[in-house]
Amino acid sequence: MDDGRVLPARHRLNVDEYYRMAEAGILEWNSRVELIDGKIIDMAPIGMDHGATVSGLAKTLILACGDRAIVRVQGPVRLDLENELQPDFAVLRLRADNYRVHGHPGPPNILLLVEVSDSSLRFDRTVKLPLYARAGIVEYWIVNLRDRLVEGFRDPGPDGYATMPTYRPGDSVALAVMPEIVVALVRAFE
Repeated sequence: MDDGRVLPARHRLNVDEYYRMAEAGILEWNSRVELIDGKIIDMAPIGMDHGATVSGLAKTLILACGDRAIVRVQGPVRLDLENELQPDFAVLRLRADNYRVHGHPGPPNILLLVEVSDSSLRFDRTVKLPLYARAGIVEYWIVNLRDRLVEGFRDPGPDGYATMPTYRPGDSVALAVMPEIVVALVRAFE
């Protein structure tokens, strides 16, 4: 039954408006937020297990990539006009400007995105996973701190990822797009 009330319209932000909010001081530059589907989403605080895992995995990824790729830790990636996220790691194609001059990396630049998940596990699976697949992110890992394993996702499409391997802490994983980069997961959970 229609009671005649009109629901207020919601305004979806684009990335440019999101940045203007920060420039105007509405959002602080160090705010832990992401823009997802045009909405500003608060990120969960970083707990001790999460922080330690990020430290160990940072060293592992940097050593594995060497001079073949850039490892960005908790930095922005722009998927499209309404989505700019800050995954825990982005392994990126080399670019002379290190993504300083020509904008944040986007899907064609991304070799791997990694989210370290404890309290955010459900969100990373139900919101970020399909978003990354639709954006064409070739490989996505969820470092599942609860179950002490890495959930891998490869072969993206509009309906999700076709290949979903699971990795254990002792495994070594070659990246899908650059198999010469092999990541030893031995430090993933230290």
